[in-house]
Amino acid sequence: MKPLLLAATFPVAMLVLWHVFTVGRPGSLIPPPHEVWLELQDLAFGGINDDAFSRTLHIHLLASVSRVYGGFALALVVALPLGMLIGRVPLVRQVIDPTLQILRPVPVTAWLPLAMILFGLGPRSAFFLVFLGAFYPILVNTVFGVRSVEPRLFEAAAMLGCNGSAQFFRVVLPAALPSIFTGMRLGLGFAWVVIVVGEMTGVQTGLGAIIMEARQLSRTEIVISGMIVIGIVGFLSDQLVMLLGRRLLSWSPSHG
Repeated sequence: MKPLLLAATFPVAMLVLWHVFTVGRPGSLIPPPHEVWLELQDLAFGGINDDAFSRTLHIHLLASVSRVYGGFALALVVALPLGMLIGRVPLVRQVIDPTLQILRPVPVTAWLPLAMILFGLGPRSAFFLVFLGAFYPILVNTVFGVRSVEPRLFEAAAMLGCNGSAQFFRVVLPAALPSIFTGMRLGLGFAWVVIVVGEMTGVQTGLGAIIMEARQLSRTEIVISGMIVIGIVGFLSDQLVMLLGRRLLSWSPSHG
């Protein structure tokens, strides 16, 4: 109970300050907390404002979740084997890693115009940007995990008859899993960060789409509501990855 109370202290203090500085100021661009709460209810269930945004939260949430998890899954499928190859095979590292390291510092926002040229306006551009945001954290942590595997593990595996490609699955992958799960957490977090930028590419549905539309209409309460939903769903997504990590890595001191 005490950890929950401690965790609630800071957000409650922020809500109090938010209320004090915004309540009773009709001309303020930042609405008080109770207006945002009412807007969240209207987005979810309707019956308050009855405008174009009412009762649409489930549509936008489902669209964003599908793009985030779809882009994240594709990033995992690509980055995991590539990271293992870069970390384990010197030739692959020498050929591919320099190019990836040059591209890695390029922010996702800089890819936005090129994504729209390559994939056009719509969900495909958003999907690509989410994939890009999740790709590098998974890749970098996978490479780090693979390169951190102790050499004596390979020697022990060879003595037991495990050689060649079999070592990838029986030695490299299990030993690198803690780093891989760290990369997964970071990648999924970046995917949620990027979704707003990704949904600036002309999509009609999604949390990022309603945030951008509400910004143009000066509906700050909807902007803040969208931010809150992204924060909550992103937090739950992170907890899901952590739960999976604790179950699969119960043997690891850092994940047990």
